[in-house]
Amino acid sequence: MKKRGLLNAPLSQVVAQMGHGDLLVIADAGLPIPPAVQRIDLAVRPGLPPFLDVLDAVLEELHVEKAIMAVEMMDRSPTLYAALRERLASIPLEHVPHETFKAMTATARAVVRTGECTPYANVILVSGVIF
Repeated sequence: MKKRGLLNAPLSQVVAQMGHGDLLVIADAGLPIPPAVQRIDLAVRPGLPPFLDVLDAVLEELHVEKAIMAVEMMDRSPTLYAALRERLASIPLEHVPHETFKAMTATARAVVRTGECTPYANVILVSGVIF
């Protein structure tokens, strides 16, 4: 459920339409996006906008009941993993193999593509309800 307005119109619209249990993927520049899933491409150039900046903005707007990430992030991008854990400290976190993660993106309401080039900088947010 949307809390307030986002700056990017397509992202704001998707967040406003999220229902309980819907999936929203925040992704790096390299994650394959299934053709049937809405793509919100925020990437301007490599690194811009950063994954964590986009995640922070979405977390301000969307009530999240669970987050899902690739288990590979822990070893391949430990600094990013620590930052993600910090931001999601109060949210249950599920770890799945990267191939499973990619398959799950096919059921997402949308994939938000950032300019991030850090390996495995991807997370699936599961929408909750405020009440």
